[in-house]
Amino acid sequence: MLLKNKKILIMGIRNKWSIAWGAAKMAAENGAELIFTFMGEENREKVEELLAEVPYKKAYACDASDDGDIEKVFKQIKEDCGKIDGILHSIAHANTEDLRNDFIYTSKEGFAHANDVSAYSFVAVARIAKKLDLLNENASLVSLTYYGSTKVLAGYNVMGVAKAALECSVRYLADNLGPQGIRVNAISAGPIKTLSAKGIKDFSSILDVVEEKAPLRRNVNAEEVGNAVVFMLSNMSSAITGQILYADSGYNIMGI
Repeated sequence: MLLKNKKILIMGIRNKWSIAWGAAKMAAENGAELIFTFMGEENREKVEELLAEVPYKKAYACDASDDGDIEKVFKQIKEDCGKIDGILHSIAHANTEDLRNDFIYTSKEGFAHANDVSAYSFVAVARIAKKLDLLNENASLVSLTYYGSTKVLAGYNVMGVAKAALECSVRYLADNLGPQGIRVNAISAGPIKTLSAKGIKDFSSILDVVEEKAPLRRNVNAEEVGNAVVFMLSNMSSAITGQILYADSGYNIMGI
């Protein structure tokens, strides 16, 4: 029970195929008291139907691209649940046309949008949580990234740039928050059939390549990535910060 008596906020829950949901299930199995945010009050009914499968304290609608909304929700979380021990940031978005077209045609607005939602929102979450004294001593912040941050993957385009910004932000946040004992890391998950992945052209071919080339000769699932998240949120990773941990069957080490 790695997360027993720990309050964990999972931001960006969407559906049963999401990595966030895999992490939620593994965190619940490890004793965490779960709190959730999701996008749009209109999605509350379907989100709460999903969350009925795990024990949780509260779920809040939150627009992570709006600093004011993050602050409002974090204040409410502190009032309702007290201080928390960890946050999983599972939030990213890019415009469809910026994933389907060549990267060179990315619009200025699309570039700004992808980086704002996918990278800056994590910075805002960390800053506002610190400002409101929401985090307990030795808290852990974790975000989700992908191999396309360091290598060119057809169809990943501006999201690769946003994930690169996210990973760099992890390192700077780790330095800023380290003196308070707060750790900041990211998990680079292997490709998984999520709703977001459907926006990537020829995504199924990426799955085939990983299965063929990865040292373990298989893809990963959301629960396996969730286990990595649990580790990073737990005291077992107390000396680890500013790192990108790959949970991808080893695919990232291959040169072919």
